[in-house]
Amino acid sequence: MSSERCLLLRHARILLPNGEFFLGDVQITGRKIVQVAPEISASSEISGDREIDAAGLTLLPGVIDPQVHFREPGLEHKEDLFTASCACAKGGVTSFLEMPNTRPLTITQETLDDKLRRAADKCLVNYGFFIGATPENLPDLRNAQPTCGIKIFMGSAHGHLLVDHQAILEPIFAQGDRLIAVHAEDQARINQRRQEFVGITDPAIHSQIQDNQAALNATKLALLLSKKYQRRLHILHLSTAEEADLLRQDKPSWVTAEVTPQHLLLNTSAYDKIGTLAQMNPPLRSPHDNEVLWQALWDGVIDFIATDHAPHTLEEKAKGYPNSPSGMPGVETSLPLMLTQARQGRCTIAQVSHWMSTAVAEAYQIPKKGAITPGYDADLVLVDLDNYRPVLREELLTKCGWSPFEGWSLTGWPVMTIVGGQVVYERGKLNTEVRGEALKFGIA
Repeated sequence: MSSERCLLLRHARILLPNGEFFLGDVQITGRKIVQVAPEISASSEISGDREIDAAGLTLLPGVIDPQVHFREPGLEHKEDLFTASCACAKGGVTSFLEMPNTRPLTITQETLDDKLRRAADKCLVNYGFFIGATPENLPDLRNAQPTCGIKIFMGSAHGHLLVDHQAILEPIFAQGDRLIAVHAEDQARINQRRQEFVGITDPAIHSQIQDNQAALNATKLALLLSKKYQRRLHILHLSTAEEADLLRQDKPSWVTAEVTPQHLLLNTSAYDKIGTLAQMNPPLRSPHDNEVLWQALWDGVIDFIATDHAPHTLEEKAKGYPNSPSGMPGVETSLPLMLTQARQGRCTIAQVSHWMSTAVAEAYQIPKKGAITPGYDADLVLVDLDNYRPVLREELLTKCGWSPFEGWSLTGWPVMTIVGGQVVYERGKLNTEVRGEALKFGIA
């Protein structure tokens, strides 16, 4: 009899790697999927371990969220790795890639190692971390391991992480082959427009200060440098029609881009409804931008979806613009938001899974993730596509305790989340004994 833990999922509607659905069973042994079949007989190898009746539920690969800010170390009053990974588990997110703007900044091997130790101790799901670029840390950018890539804040940052001049950006693009992910906003234009609109406290002005042109300027520069040095580039949270149109015309094969659910589903009208809770970087845009971004996603101009989960406390958000911080949580709602769009006919369930799992694993060369097939890691989510429930503040597990989508009625809520073959979330309950693993990355 095998000494490894076994799990058998029965009667699930399974999304196969070819995008088709299949009614059947999945056998998991240890951390791996070992069999997908119409019916799996209980053998001596799996008898005595758990069987789960998944009738009426849809089985998808676990979400890989490639852009989150989980605030630890240094800003744990907003979020920490434990609370954030609990929120991930509830939202069907089985792996995440986290950003370097913590305190201290993740800009050296030492600070990267510290985060990895913290995650190994606290995270219920799998984890990876970006290393942040500064004007001074080129050796760390080339050598720090393991990391999913280099994060460059071309705008919307301050201190050492702001890298906003071409003369400083050029050597980062010129040296090494590691993926570079950019927050593309033109800081000089933002600074200028802040002066033009100084004194205005309506948070809606945020979308005019950090306008479409600020985003387009920076994306053009990143694309220019990527092409000059044939450097792998990823454009984070693309937000404007102009950027999507630029990439439609000029997107080398080594360039990818992502979009957030909030840039697809919210626009500047949200300021009237939720005030500073709608404030993020890059800002919410117009309904026209929403539609162009959707089209770019459908057409493959935009490759995948990330949440940019960036929590702040309600007290911080209540300070009033421009003193209120930018950012909003998202890992608990991203999958139901997108599956609701699929049920409404805006896309397919297979497309959602591709955008939120498979394409991310491909872009970051994360092995054995993003598909339900033998030999792959058993990072899975069972969702209910038949029932709708509202987003309720009191049910959220993120430490910040709010959502910009509060009150929205959604379907596709996770019923069960499995990480490395272990049930980490089931019908409202967490298994906080489960721990994820550090993700591995190829050269992308």
